[in-house]
Amino acid sequence: MAYIGKQPVVGNFQVCDAISVVNGQAAYTMQVGSTNVEPENANHMLVSLNGILQKPGSSFTISGSTITFASNLATGDVIDFIILLGDTLNVGTPSDDSVGAAQIKNDLISGTTALTSAPDDTDEFLVSDAGTLKRIDYSLLKSTPGLNLISTTNITSGTANVDITSGIDSTYLNYLIQVTDLHPASDAILRIRFFTGTGGSQAVDTGSNYRYGHLSITNSGSAITDAATTDRCEIGGASVGAAANECFNANFFLRNPSGTTFDTIMHGQFSYADSSDRAHTGMFNLKYQETTAITGIRFYMASGNIDNAIIKLYGIS
Repeated sequence: MAYIGKQPVVGNFQVCDAISVVNGQAAYTMQVGSTNVEPENANHMLVSLNGILQKPGSSFTISGSTITFASNLATGDVIDFIILLGDTLNVGTPSDDSVGAAQIKNDLISGTTALTSAPDDTDEFLVSDAGTLKRIDYSLLKSTPGLNLISTTNITSGTANVDITSGIDSTYLNYLIQVTDLHPASDAILRIRFFTGTGGSQAVDTGSNYRYGHLSITNSGSAITDAATTDRCEIGGASVGAAANECFNANFFLRNPSGTTFDTIMHGQFSYADSSDRAHTGMFNLKYQETTAITGIRFYMASGNIDNAIIKLYGIS
């Protein structure tokens, strides 16, 4: 809380320096370690004069660092001691590990450190159950199903290959790959390749059968493409425009990439403007005709670089 005037001394018991009596003088300066001190008030002091405790307010008064006795002192009088009690109603800051649950009110919530990522399942929260604070694990609060952000790749300058080579594993059965504002350096078709293997053996697969198809709808009609290659798949059937205001966007779902029983399926929706300034929107489907686990994905253009893109990888729980 804020204070008007002098803030109380917190639990600070002090003994004032010895004071020599001056004949015929009632007022004296109180010091501790040769530094003036100002008590809270006269009632927060113990003053002994000639071996007798003095009554605050009548036997002495204080003003700032000055104590004034009710009558002038004379030669032979002795100020035995002056003890300052500080703020006897304020215990100050408790020592470390000195306060337990019994000393904390049930409605007190405080925190000094902010989380910078999603909580672990065993992280605990405080909830009020009919006015009583209780703790609960995050695993009992988080909603499912849901999207769990794994990685974000930001491209802001010319890049030949945009590779996502971590985070695609057996943790999730399904993944969402969100492509936003992908802009090519020159008019070109967007292509995809998969990575297989892990660690030092992870590599782009350019020797398997990628079978893919898409339905692309424009303002001038629609087209269905069905193709198979050994090193890639292509999306949209027409070049993505490289004009300053043109870009490619898509949501792709990758199904069970770690599975080794069935061919892996990737499908989704896309939209972009082609090099003739026609708006494309459509559906895409890819069958990776291998029973090898997929551990990564590469986006690249048929020619030229990608000079802008935001690609987010989500695990679907």
